[in-house]
Amino acid sequence: MKRGTDTAADEEAQRWAQSLQSMAQQIGRHFARSEARERVGAYLRGLLSPIERKNSWQLAEALGDSAPYGVQHLLGRAQWSADAVREDLRQYVVEHLGEKDAVLVLDETGFLKKGEKSVGVQRQYSGTAGRIENCQIGVFMAYAASGGRTFIDRELYLPQGWVDDRPRLRTAGAPEQAQFATKPQLARQMIERALSAKVPFGWITADEVYGNDRKLRAWLEEQDLSHVMAVASNAYVWLGTKQQKVSAVVKTLPPRAWQVLSCGAGAKGERTYEWALVRLLTILRPGRQRWLLVRRKLGAPQEMAYYAVFASKRKSLEDLVKVAGARWAIEESFQTAKGEVGLDQYEVRSWHGWYRHITLSLLAHAYLTVTRAVAADHESTLLRSSRRLVKKSVHRKSPRQIYGKK
Repeated sequence: MKRGTDTAADEEAQRWAQSLQSMAQQIGRHFARSEARERVGAYLRGLLSPIERKNSWQLAEALGDSAPYGVQHLLGRAQWSADAVREDLRQYVVEHLGEKDAVLVLDETGFLKKGEKSVGVQRQYSGTAGRIENCQIGVFMAYAASGGRTFIDRELYLPQGWVDDRPRLRTAGAPEQAQFATKPQLARQMIERALSAKVPFGWITADEVYGNDRKLRAWLEEQDLSHVMAVASNAYVWLGTKQQKVSAVVKTLPPRAWQVLSCGAGAKGERTYEWALVRLLTILRPGRQRWLLVRRKLGAPQEMAYYAVFASKRKSLEDLVKVAGARWAIEESFQTAKGEVGLDQYEVRSWHGWYRHITLSLLAHAYLTVTRAVAADHESTLLRSSRRLVKKSVHRKSPRQIYGKK
């Protein structure tokens, strides 16, 4: 029995290795030199390895190098496009996880840094640390589908002070055309790329950083893109012919307006809250509707969250709650990407170095997500098959055979 189990495990490991090799070959066409092609495959294997830190020295040691120069060359001086690899990343995710009701989730994360030379670094608020720190900020897009959750795009946030200091930007290797863009503007760029690539999705969601940007929400409506975007308590909405703060609108809701629903499973079980939905004024969009979605904590009704919603009139409260809950997908993905594939463990300072390491880390994370999804589907298929066999076996036997009656 043990030999059969070992054989199955070996076969599974071989399939995973072949899948990783296939991915490395896919992106290898972006590297003109064979050394770089071999190096990027080894880099991916290093990111997926169990070594404690995924920095240049430890990755080099894991790859059998006596010094980190090969890794540093790959991330710094080698000729290849991180954006081209990003296109492969997105295609890989869509190929294996794509579905029409998937949710695009937008959020940023901070990368704590020392000194002033890492591109985009400054003292700024980091949601990761929960305070102002010396850090870089990256804006990311995750793809949340029934089969798994992983990333498909990323952008580095450049503070205004960096954009105004062109010599400093050039020293960090940033392109001459680099300009200041807010986080919502970076999010829009990534959404536009997803649309251009015909990524299948049904919804967009994000936290208050993006939901509070009225220009972004207006643009999403212009593109007829359904969304559930968190907004602050002092945000205004059109109720009838008047603008009101969302916090004031909630005070008018009767007790029967609230329903207890789960927005998905969390680490400690189902994330269950009270939810209410308010129909808002909608103009020039037949079949579409604006709503205010409100979430209230069970046992602590003063703790609320608010969402600006734009979607088909036929969507139910349950549909919208499910999308709101999908926002946790990117937070979970940040945790696994940092913990498993070294997303935040880089030592590069340049523009190219940041984009190259981040993109390869996201590719490694996508590989893990897809591999787990395939394994889960395989186990589910085996379980269904075994149940069918048991059912057929039972049906073939008479009651006397089953219960041993004479």
